[in-house]
Amino acid sequence: MCGIVGIVAKSHVNQSIYDALTILQHRGQDAAGIVTWHNDKLFLRKDNGLVSDVFRTRHMKRLVGHIGIGHVRYPTAGSSSSAEAQPFYVNSPYGITLAHNGNLTNAAEVAEHLYKEDLRHINTTSDSEVLLNVFAHEMQKQGELIPTPESIFKAIARVHQRIRGGYSVVAMINGFGLVAFRDPNGIRPAVFGVREREHGKEYMVASESVALDGLGFKLVRDIAPGECIVITKEGEFFSQQCAEDPKLVPCIFEHVYFARPDSIMDGISVYKARLKMGEYLAGKIMKERPDHDIDVVIPIPDTSRTSALQLANRLGVKYREGFMKNRYIGRTFIMPGQQQRKKSVKQKLNAIALEFAGKNVLLVDDSIVRGTTCNQIIEMAREAGAKNVYFASAAPEVRYPNVYGIDMPAVEELIAHDRTVAEIETAIGADWLIYQDLEDLQRSCLNGASTEVQEFDCSVFDAQYVTGDIDEAYFERLRVARSDASKSSANSAEDVAIDLHNDQE
Repeated sequence: MCGIVGIVAKSHVNQSIYDALTILQHRGQDAAGIVTWHNDKLFLRKDNGLVSDVFRTRHMKRLVGHIGIGHVRYPTAGSSSSAEAQPFYVNSPYGITLAHNGNLTNAAEVAEHLYKEDLRHINTTSDSEVLLNVFAHEMQKQGELIPTPESIFKAIARVHQRIRGGYSVVAMINGFGLVAFRDPNGIRPAVFGVREREHGKEYMVASESVALDGLGFKLVRDIAPGECIVITKEGEFFSQQCAEDPKLVPCIFEHVYFARPDSIMDGISVYKARLKMGEYLAGKIMKERPDHDIDVVIPIPDTSRTSALQLANRLGVKYREGFMKNRYIGRTFIMPGQQQRKKSVKQKLNAIALEFAGKNVLLVDDSIVRGTTCNQIIEMAREAGAKNVYFASAAPEVRYPNVYGIDMPAVEELIAHDRTVAEIETAIGADWLIYQDLEDLQRSCLNGASTEVQEFDCSVFDAQYVTGDIDEAYFERLRVARSDASKSSANSAEDVAIDLHNDQE
């Protein structure tokens, strides 16, 4: 999962893009990048690390211009190499730079075609570079010295035909303006907004509406599935549907875990959805355990707080904050390696013994993926004196990998793979385990929302992959790319390359 932003303004955008990326930092902590346009030149800064680490005053001073795009990244496969930090750039045609959130499911096939037919070389393992080169090639085929909105729409229509998967994209064409588009199923999110200024309208595209809020932009709407929007350097706005058969099927895991609760996606309030998750989960607990002996409900911070609070209210049980979080440690789900995840849990969380001692505690988390984190947290609760430790997941069992841009591991690394709930309960060390039902999760997101969404991508729960191109061969390639052993090996090689590069400097 990554975060993207693009701004067309009347003044320099470097600070605004920086601020937007800090707001979207929860979507990726592996790398960050910004590119701006000024006087027919592109100015780029990107590197591994948090936004605050990558950009210093000297970098910001060089990022001049009133148009720009930005990206925060975490790796969905392979290494966390600085060579794969975004945005990416190609000089032909025009000079195009692009940032991407998502994953192409036919990236290998398209990369081969780019080399053999389009004579384009891909220099990294990133599917974002593949996507950029497809877009650049289709723009080149338009044969125009100066691009137009019409030629861009034609090129994007061809992009949709050539690639598959989940993707939201911001791109910048040198001397022309900003382009943004979303996959034909709307799997990955993208919104745009406007800000009125003395000299006219300013436009912003971002992964989440919360980034617009933070910069004073008014949310206009989500970019529709398959739609492309174009904003020229003069501030002219154009949009067109570029997909043949678009259908809105957004990723439900955005509402479970990734998105900030103060965001609105496809007309759905993430906060309200998480409240409903807690409500439905409480209903299931009362049905299955009407005589439960839960003394206190404690969330595992931060994402599960909203659901846990509503769950406690519905059960009529005390809600308490039992874990204090070190906010200077990154999200463990995003860390590229199981050993690093294991090491970080106790660095990140500390139990308040007062809230656990002698009590039957219900811990609430947004989901359970590998089970490693919740296993250690349950141990911490017992060490703090809990009599019994129950565990509730606001999402159903994660049994299948995500192929549309979320770094869920190879299937055998998922704790729910080939296990019953009772077996998972034993594996994580809980006295009792309960999962949300998938139907209730979907109801949570749709309940009372003013949205065009009728169904979600729930593939991590039900293996129904909306693009229809996922088979066992694909899973095997994914297993190799996403296994912790593969990432460890790739990261080790990258460390050597970085050391050699620094020696030369």
